[in-house]
Amino acid sequence: MGNKVFKATVRSVLIGYLIVLLVIPIGSIYLKGFSLGWDPFWKEVTGPLAWKSIVLTIKLSVVSTIIQAIVGTIIAYVLVRYTFRGKSILNSMVDLPFSLPTSVAGLMFLTLLGPSSPLGVWLDHLGIKLLYNQTAIVIGLVFVTFPFVIRTVQPLLEQIDPAEEQASFTLGAGRFYTFCRIVFPAIFPGIIAGSMLAFSRSLAEFGALSLISGNLPGKTMVASVYIYGETQNFNPEGAAAISLVLLTLSVLILWIINVLTRGKGRLA
Repeated sequence: MGNKVFKATVRSVLIGYLIVLLVIPIGSIYLKGFSLGWDPFWKEVTGPLAWKSIVLTIKLSVVSTIIQAIVGTIIAYVLVRYTFRGKSILNSMVDLPFSLPTSVAGLMFLTLLGPSSPLGVWLDHLGIKLLYNQTAIVIGLVFVTFPFVIRTVQPLLEQIDPAEEQASFTLGAGRFYTFCRIVFPAIFPGIIAGSMLAFSRSLAEFGALSLISGNLPGKTMVASVYIYGETQNFNPEGAAAISLVLLTLSVLILWIINVLTRGKGRLA
């Protein structure tokens, strides 16, 4: 009897916690976004600047996610399969974007690539501009989403028996063929899950991008910066409408990740 009461209490506390921290805030966004009706909501979302900010955010999030899927998988493979000096330091630094405020990351890029820095001056002489454009946005997104693919692929790589790869080598298969036929199928669910998490995180990034993108309406203004601008212009309904679009995309992505995680055996 006591055990049942304890389980019911824990379950009630957990459900209440989720309702207070997730359900109510998410519900309030939907209520605010549709508070004026469907037509005003659609008008806000399809406004020229709002729509361009959404499309730009999705486009550059896809670009950064593809980069993360490739580079993150390579880094995870190196960290798991190879031993080298400084490996533990590199492995610990992977999580740095998680602990570093994104506004600090933006300031870091401004300091490193700004027109007054040696690197910025050198790049400017070469005609390369990495700030206040879409390239800067991709750089910022790649930095803040850096750990996701690595940390989802690493555990899957560690579960692969190295003897399977050695057997493939013994039978005459090269490293690339072995990776494609043995390693890749096993880590593919992790690559997909990590990439989707990185994409979802990219949709919401604000701190770093507000400093390095230039925030040019219709050109380099991402959705999160547009939302902030709408709140400053006393248009909470417009901000909520764009937020609702991003929120819905994030929820769909999390649902897909959940489905893929349950079906990872079929994918592998």
